[in-house]
Amino acid sequence: MSGVSAPAALPIIAIVGRPNVGKSALFNRIVGGRPALVEDLPGTTRDRIYGDAEWRGREFRVVDTGGLEPEVPGTYTPLIRSQVELALAEAAMILFVVDARDGPNAADIEVAALLRRTQKPVLLLANKAENRERREAVVQFYELGIGEPIAVSALHGDGVADVLDMIADTLPPSETAAEETGLRIAIVGRPNVGKSSFFNAVLGEERVIVSDVPGTTRDAIDTAFTFGEERLVLVDTAGLRRRGSIEPGVEKHSALRAHRALDRAQVALCVIDLSQGFTAQDAHVVGFALEAATGVVVVANKWDLVRDGDWTQEDWTRRIRWRLKFAPWIAICFTSAKQGEGVDAVLGEAVRIGHERQRRVDTGQLNQVIRRAMAEKPPTAPSKGKRIKLLYVTQPEVDPPTFVFFMNDASLVHFSYRRYMENVIRRQFGFQGTAIKLVFRGRGADDARA
Repeated sequence: MSGVSAPAALPIIAIVGRPNVGKSALFNRIVGGRPALVEDLPGTTRDRIYGDAEWRGREFRVVDTGGLEPEVPGTYTPLIRSQVELALAEAAMILFVVDARDGPNAADIEVAALLRRTQKPVLLLANKAENRERREAVVQFYELGIGEPIAVSALHGDGVADVLDMIADTLPPSETAAEETGLRIAIVGRPNVGKSSFFNAVLGEERVIVSDVPGTTRDAIDTAFTFGEERLVLVDTAGLRRRGSIEPGVEKHSALRAHRALDRAQVALCVIDLSQGFTAQDAHVVGFALEAATGVVVVANKWDLVRDGDWTQEDWTRRIRWRLKFAPWIAICFTSAKQGEGVDAVLGEAVRIGHERQRRVDTGQLNQVIRRAMAEKPPTAPSKGKRIKLLYVTQPEVDPPTFVFFMNDASLVHFSYRRYMENVIRRQFGFQGTAIKLVFRGRGADDARA
């Protein structure tokens, strides 16, 4: 795709190993927090997950990969192996994680052979060595031919500082990298609508696994890049479903991560599958984005599958807008991520919305417009003898644009009248494509928010 480039990267440390040896736990221990899923289930991590770390003045980027294992028909194994090989190709150093409880096995031997061929620095980490017996038993991993095994416990942090010292001693000193900033764009949608395909179409590489099996993407993956002269940060997330439809375990974690991605995003790209129409679940996903007060673009994906049907893009747009009549300001773009069609248009729309979110309205002009609108359509008090009066309105914040109405009694303002005020602001000042916040504040009363 034209106009897209990746930012200058820090040295990359790749964490590899067979499934369920504690790679994600080690990743989280090194970068801090919980940026990757950790479940006591084999194969939880399948895509490349990145996180930045610093130790003794050395800055580096850590990548967590899916578990390597012998290929099994009908599984993700070939896709995961491809992801790991890409991570190894870009890595400056490799952390090979094995399980101190089990001793070396055939899968470990196969991974070791793969790593020797890379001719890159490798640290062999025998994880889960929480007691003396396991620490003494790690010598059996010498047979892998990778070098001296290092006993660690990612869960408790034992030995991790020593590993970081070795990383710092191996990597050259690096200049402090600028923090990755830019317009944060979250890709959301129900499972299997083409989010990962769209993500890959944007970046022009197989950055995440693409599969016909629903639910392939489980983690949120942040990637900074440039589009034209704009700096963007793209977040690919696990498929969202209605809260009542979320299964426990890994899917619950994935949904929580997707909601968190929306909470920290500025623009949400809500991907739908046109071959299945605009479903109730699609509407719920848009609703989640509205709750997060982001900008919203409905990405009508798989246009190539329906373009020869009876409906034109105008017909589809009318149908989608009818389903989204509660938010008529939402933008709609048509794409075929598989064929790379319409991707630039979506990014261009996201950038435009990002600029709209920074718009600030002059206070004097804002008060003039609102007072005129209230004179044309006065608010109706819920009971006789009470009158609703506007004292003042201002816009204290942008991103999202937030308007505060100071009233004599905010509790008297009906929901429908708040919606009227929102429509007035949009009609006069724009903000097309982004949510805006309205706060009604009364004298000595709690805020009423719309």
